[in-house]
Amino acid sequence: MSDRQEQWQAAERLALTLAEGGLQRMAARTLAVFLFTDQDSVTAGEIAERLDASAGAVSGAVKSLLSVGLIERLPAPGSRREHYRLRDDAWARLFTSQNTAFQAMLQAARTGVETTAEHDPAHRRLTQMRDFYEFMLDEIPAMLDRWRRHRQPDRRM
Repeated sequence: MSDRQEQWQAAERLALTLAEGGLQRMAARTLAVFLFTDQDSVTAGEIAERLDASAGAVSGAVKSLLSVGLIERLPAPGSRREHYRLRDDAWARLFTSQNTAFQAMLQAARTGVETTAEHDPAHRRLTQMRDFYEFMLDEIPAMLDRWRRHRQPDRRM
């Protein structure tokens, strides 16, 4: 088996892991293309060809990945096709976009706390849930800042 075939098998395994983690299957497979490609950018047509998938399925996956900030559209002078690439800050951006999910969970917990009596076991569980999401939302900005500093090259050299 060639190195390239091994890479694409690894890409499909990664896509399967991402799908098992909650990402839609075609979005997971499309993301794997961005992670494993040796090109600076790819078009939806190239993704469809690589995955042997329909243009519509790839279009939906690309829109999904664009909406969460994992990929970005690039200018492609002279080309009639849209070009896309994985963002340099994709993972931090994804985590930041997940704040909306954290906010929704926090609001649901707060509502639950407000609607249950203090002596009710549900109140205790919902209070723990609320406290957890409040803590997470407070910690995310500092953690992402530390990540960005960690990624910067050492300027002392």
